[in-house]
Amino acid sequence: MMQASATAEQDAPSARQQAVLDAVLGLMVEDGEQVTMDAVARRASCSKETLYKWFGDRDGLLTATVRWQASRVHAGHDAAQVLDGATLRERLQDFAVTWLEVITGPTSVALNRIAIAHAGSRKSNLGGIVLANGRFAIGERVKPVLEAGRAAGLLAFADSEAAFRTFFGLVGRDIQIRLLLGETLDLDGAGIRRDAGRAVEQFLAIYGRAKPDPNHQL
Repeated sequence: MMQASATAEQDAPSARQQAVLDAVLGLMVEDGEQVTMDAVARRASCSKETLYKWFGDRDGLLTATVRWQASRVHAGHDAAQVLDGATLRERLQDFAVTWLEVITGPTSVALNRIAIAHAGSRKSNLGGIVLANGRFAIGERVKPVLEAGRAAGLLAFADSEAAFRTFFGLVGRDIQIRLLLGETLDLDGAGIRRDAGRAVEQFLAIYGRAKPDPNHQL
């Protein structure tokens, strides 16, 4: 695999690069099998040479695309910040809401369907790219928040990975698999916020040392 450029690897994508990545996502929603460098160049109105300069090769472009989609999930590092109960709950709620918004959208559904199909057929490395830059990368962004909560005496757990997997499961439940298998779910913003809040309170009931929010019903 060719090495992606330093710009694509180290910096946030420029506005022009973001437009290219959005073009890739658009092609995936329409027909994931047609995401070629030629097709992306046509859709984004840029040259193939520019794509190779920015992203290295097709895998580099796909990696940047997955990272761009995953960046919509709010999961910041808080390892150096002392949290109180309200701030911890706010951080967890923000992650849960934005993650649900992302995974229930048509873009992520299309991306994950293609990744699963390619992982099964070994047609490309998209499955591994999505796993590394989606679930695993998001976990590495959320775990410092959990660890900061533990350091502040708000959470009690032995293994931050196990705690994150519990939270991840409480937030996502069976929503993603149902969408991937074609079910149409009626999830509006209010419903997503309600489900996210329920997951946060359930997580705090398992791992929290702070009192649960008395205004939120599990």
